Amino acid sequence: MKKLQYCVYVLQSLKDKKLYIGSTSNLNQRLTHHIKGHSLATKSRRPLTLIFCEYFLAKKDCLRREKYFKTSPGKRALKIILKESFQKMACVNNLR
Repeated sequence: MKKLQYCVYVLQSLKDKKLYIGSTSNLNQRLTHHIKGHSLATKSRRPLTLIFCEYFLAKKDCLRREKYFKTSPGKRALKIILKESFQKMACVNNLR
């Protein structure tokens, strides 16, 4: 059985509540990269939390999904998929 190697992930900034959508073949390494501030796209938006990841066997499928999530319909789909997570994050953020 082949390993699911490619991952689409979604980070939410606890600072500005905005989402960052990316893809990688090594999620742990990529998250460390974001947490340490080595990514210009997320450096000023830290702290971040991983709220979604989805794995794929084929890189092309992963990149297609990442591209979709960056469209308006894709963002709407994420809001539906992550409805409960966003509600929980709102509760956590209200405590800060």
